[in-house]
Amino acid sequence: MKFLSRRSKSSVGLDIGSSSVKIVEIDHGKDGPVLKNYGIVKLPPEAIVEGEIMDRSLVIEGIQECMAKANVDKQDVVTAVSGRAVIVKKIIMDKMNPDDAKEAVFWEAEQHVPFDIDDVCLSFEILKEDVGANQMEVLLVAAKKEMVDTHANLIRDAGYNPVIIDVDSFAVQNAYELTEDEAGNRVTGLINIGSDVTNINIVQNNIPLFTRDLSVGSTAFIEALQRELGVSFEEAEEMMSGDAEIEDEEKCRDIVSSACGELSMGIERSLSFLKTAGDAEQLDEVVLSGGGARIPWLRDILRDKHDVEFKINDSVGKIRRADGLETHSEQDLGRVAPMLTVSLGLALRREGN
Repeated sequence: MKFLSRRSKSSVGLDIGSSSVKIVEIDHGKDGPVLKNYGIVKLPPEAIVEGEIMDRSLVIEGIQECMAKANVDKQDVVTAVSGRAVIVKKIIMDKMNPDDAKEAVFWEAEQHVPFDIDDVCLSFEILKEDVGANQMEVLLVAAKKEMVDTHANLIRDAGYNPVIIDVDSFAVQNAYELTEDEAGNRVTGLINIGSDVTNINIVQNNIPLFTRDLSVGSTAFIEALQRELGVSFEEAEEMMSGDAEIEDEEKCRDIVSSACGELSMGIERSLSFLKTAGDAEQLDEVVLSGGGARIPWLRDILRDKHDVEFKINDSVGKIRRADGLETHSEQDLGRVAPMLTVSLGLALRREGN
């Protein structure tokens, strides 16, 4: 969904995850967006634990280092939040124009958001202007102010200005829509697997049907491998990211299969919700992004469990690149592309009027 207009020459997407900071800078020319710069910096494990910032100084240093490595000199950034403190929900409300809806949505939100309405930041998008009975369908987004303020202040303390704070799931959708051909009525599951949180966004005709975050990510697979093989966390992490050779492939595949139970259940429950709501009967395809998308055998295991094709989000690989981009970047773009999906989607946002 394109909530914001595209105005300035370039924009920067900043994705702060539990294990790394990712940055993408996009030039917005008349011929379409161009990937200008990108960078990834790994955070120390003690910096962010289970989504909670434990050492602000380490995260700030990570942001500054990533900006430097990516050769980004802009101060304004677009960033995002996710997790249990973010609620995304479709609601039905009386039909009205957008200006009137800005007032009415606060009253509606009190019935749908499990937080004190005074403690949240609210946003909305009208999905369908007429669903009958003089009503419309609205996408309601609510996030705890404390989390949003903490995130914004962290970025400011690093020396940058968060002009837009989005939601991870919508950033993934934005990146996906940029490079995908018109999918018609196909129902697509966009699943972004981070270190500790997995974002699920099921879309049809560029409209979110269902969005939720799961408190499970690639760390669960790494810890399972560490435990079963008796290796260090760093060794298991390298195997799960494809950076180290795996000797006993059969055993490791079984470990991955066992560890994906919670993720698989989250996918199944999301589809069950859609069936109950009458929105969709099945998924036509699933697109994986995030660092967890690189976990060996995961796509095949999930395909067999859910009888649907799983593929890797290649939005970063399909976008046009600035001349000389690969020569001044330390990371191989083809290998890290799935990790940059959120930051790409954020960089495609523009500050509106």
